[in-house]
Order: sequence, then C-alpha cells, then structure tokens
Amino acid sequence: MTLVSRSAIRLSRRGGQQLKNARANAALFNTAANQAKNIVPKFAASSSRVTLPAKAADAARTYATPAGLQTGSIKTVIGAVVDVHFDSDNLPPILNALDVQFGEGQTAPEGGRLVLEVAQHLGENTVRCIAMDGTDGLVRGQKVVDTGAPIKIPVGPATLGRIMNVIGQPIDQRGPIKGVKEAPIHADAPEFVDQSTQAEILETGIKVVDLLAPYARGGKIGLFGGAGVGKTVLIQELINNIAKAHGGYSVFTGVGERTREGNDLYHEMRETGVINLEGDSKVALVFGQMNEPPGARARVALTGLTIAEYFRDEEGQDVLLFIDNIFRFTQAGSEVSALLGRIPSAVGYQPTLSTDMGGMQERITTTKKGSITSVQAVYVPADDLTDPAPATTFAHLDATTVLSRSIAELGIYPAVDPLDSKSRMLDPRVVGQRHYEIATKTQQILQSYKSLQDIIAILGMDELSEEDKLTVERARKIQRFMSQPFAVAQVFTGIEGRLVPLKETVNAFEEILDGKHDHISENSFYMVGGIEDVKAKHEKSLKEQGA
Repeated sequence: MTLVSRSAIRLSRRGGQQLKNARANAALFNTAANQAKNIVPKFAASSSRVTLPAKAADAARTYATPAGLQTGSIKTVIGAVVDVHFDSDNLPPILNALDVQFGEGQTAPEGGRLVLEVAQHLGENTVRCIAMDGTDGLVRGQKVVDTGAPIKIPVGPATLGRIMNVIGQPIDQRGPIKGVKEAPIHADAPEFVDQSTQAEILETGIKVVDLLAPYARGGKIGLFGGAGVGKTVLIQELINNIAKAHGGYSVFTGVGERTREGNDLYHEMRETGVINLEGDSKVALVFGQMNEPPGARARVALTGLTIAEYFRDEEGQDVLLFIDNIFRFTQAGSEVSALLGRIPSAVGYQPTLSTDMGGMQERITTTKKGSITSVQAVYVPADDLTDPAPATTFAHLDATTVLSRSIAELGIYPAVDPLDSKSRMLDPRVVGQRHYEIATKTQQILQSYKSLQDIIAILGMDELSEEDKLTVERARKIQRFMSQPFAVAQVFTGIEGRLVPLKETVNAFEEILDGKHDHISENSFYMVGGIEDVKAKHEKSLKEQGA
C-alpha cells in the first residue's frame, strides 16, 4: 500500500479547486465578452471621421487578406498607442504598416484608412504600434491586417500640385492621385560609392544668398526668421527659381505647424503660379500639422523626403526639399518615445534623438544622378542654441540663412541678414578666390557701416571723416542692392521679378566696391536685378529730372 502524505493530499485538493475556479472564470469571461458585443456603444462621427454606411460596412468587413499576410486583433488602445495580438509567431517586422479594418457602425478616418506602424515586439505574439491618425472609436478585438511592408506613398510627377498626408492620401479634395508608383517611406541613405564628392554651389538667382551664404548642391540650409519677415515669400521664390534655372522640382513638407499657414501657403502658390491646376506645377505638398497625432508628425518629413528621392534617383533632378519646422520633427519623436515608455535623455528628449535626426538627414544628399537640397526652418526653444533639438540639427547644416526684422523694417526684401548668414561653401577652394574676396570685402564694409551707425545717429554724417563717409555711402548702396524683386511677389510690388546669375552678381558687387558707381544715387540700387538695371534706373531718373 502506497503511503501519501497529508500535505500532498491537501495540495491535490487545492489544485483541483483552483482548476474549477479557473474554468468558472473562463466561462464567466466568455459570457461577458459575448454580452459585450451587443452593448458596445456606437461612437458618433466627429468632424474628422466618417461612419461607414451599412452596405459599405458589410463589404469592408470581409477581412479577406492576401496569402501570407497576417491578421491580428486590437488588444489595447491607449491614446496613439495600439497593441495588436496575432495568433501565429510570424509577427510583422518593426516599421511595418498595419491596416485597421472597420465594420458596421464603426468610425473610420476621413480618408477611410487608419494605418498603424509597428514600433515594438512585446512578446506573447503582441506588437505595439503607433497610429498615424486618431484612434477614436477603436475597440478591442477589431481586426488588423499586416500590409507586409512599411508605409508606402505615391511618388512621381502626378504628385506635383497635390497635397498629401503622411500615408500619401490626397487631402486637397481633388480626387485620387492616379497613375503613380509607390515607394516606402523608410529607406537607407545612398551608398558612399553612389554619392557625389564634388562640392558644388546651387545657384538660387537671389543675389544676397549666392554671394554671401551660397547653398551647397545637395546640402542642408537652416532658415531662421520670425513671423512676417518674408520666409514664405523666400521659399516660394526659391521654388520658382529652381524650376526656371535647373528645371527641378520642389517638395514642401509641413511638420507640426499651423493648419492655417499650410492653407494660406497653398492658396498663395496657386495665385503666384507655382501650383497650376490646369497645367504643370512645380511643387508637391505634404502636411502633418500640429493637430495631427505624434505618429503622423514624426513620419511626415520622411514622406516628403521619399517624394524628393524619387525625383532625384529616377528622373535625375535637382530637387529642393523644404521642411517647416524641423524642430517639430524632433518634438514628435520625443512624444512617441514617451508613449513607448523609453527612458528620456537630456531635457526630456528621446534617447534616440541623434539616430532619428541622422537617419533622415543622411538621406538628403547629392548622388551621381541628381541632388536634394534641403531648406529647413529651425525653431529655437527659448532662444537656447544649446538645447539638444536645435544643437543636433546644427550639426547637419551646411549654411544658415537668417531673416532680420530690422532689415525688413527698412523695406529691403529679401530681409536676409548679410552678417549673420553663414555658409561652409564660402571657401576659396569652392567658390574661387575672387568670389571669396568680394564677399569678404562686402561683409567688412557692412560691418564698418554698422559700427558707425551710433555715431551717425548722435552726431550726424558731417562729423565723419571723408573715408568713413565714402564707406557709409557704398555700404548703403550695397545694402539696397541686396534687395531684389521676386517673381512670386510681382502681384504685390508691380515690379517684374529678376533671377540674377551668380557671375553677374559677383561682377556687380565688385564694381560697387571699386567705386565705379559712386556717382549713382542709392535709390537707383533699390529693388533691381543686375547692375544694368541700376544704370537704366539712374538714366531714367536723370531724364525725369531734366524734363
């Protein structure tokens, strides 16, 4: 007879009781789940979401998926973070896009599609995702389909003149974008062997930029400026000039900025002909504004970059990529990092700040086929240049263009500050010794004028030496000659726009520095193109005075 201890019998009885309790709980849970299906409230459609009609809902609820693609179900929804459970071990890789399926009575985003991007694998066949749109109305158990690839967006000429969101859906109410290829927004930077090693200047046709702070072909430029100093007009003129001088296209990416500004920019581009609804447009617009979830704001810069990469790699274009504002890209990444539970780094930013920024910036480069030149508006929080977000951005910039309110108040547009704007391309080995010396002398004479302004304000011009008087006169002519009529501002100024070649710009400033135009009044230098325009304006004024 086998002896069994009392403790073993107690354990056996306790285990049996626990098994009964577990079965009872499971039955209770299943009953509650079945009842819950009948009492789940139907969410009212908000202004940005649309409830599917009954017939469309039935069609959308088929959940038919291509062979090999996994279907999961929503497990948890916490704001922009969605956990999805899959039945098999074959989980979607990190950065894959998942499509949420909407059934009868469930609300879908305005475009009819909600995309989740896989960010983490949590174990137990569960992945944590970041939503690219609002998660209002999502419920546990809702079906999700793995697309088998990262977020893909339309690319090619059909995107020109259109406005898209982060997942490539048109949001300009002009119908779908037809006949286009698709490309994933996540890609590697070009290989070193494919990149161009030549340091070249990208001529913009804007005198003050080309002379004092030239843009590198395939470089990155930081655009600094407050409200109302002409950032938008400068951006539009750059888009216009790149199209005229280089036959290239532009991509404007609005990252986390005001929806009103994006709307105003679109209508201004239509008025100035940059966007032509009937013919060829020169720019594609991609918006992920500040009312969007952090996932959209963190990825929309990559969407714009992907469109630019197509024009560079497939069509051999010199592309201009505008990002407004690059700080919001970092800010959105910080929000996503916090939602994923990562331990923050300095000043609360994500620990992967340098990696995120570098991954995007390294894709903006020149290859043997074409180039992407990026102009990035940079917001500096609390004017602290040591803040990790702008400091990380500065490490990638080749040039800075600073727009000054004090210059704008003088009526000089573009209001580029010639002393604060810098470029690594202003090097005799790149621009040539002559260009470098003329640019340096121009900055020196402007700096001398700036230091004399206090004396002039207190004592007047009469107290200056003859040499200082000559310096002031030439500096004022140079300052006014840096103004330039823009083609996109012609509807406001009534002056035909001028695109000035670099060679002509260098020659003109050299002549002013050498005193060849000391006899011409400074008013003749205001709002003109090249030096020939100055002479023509001077002769016209003489005739008017003689008459």
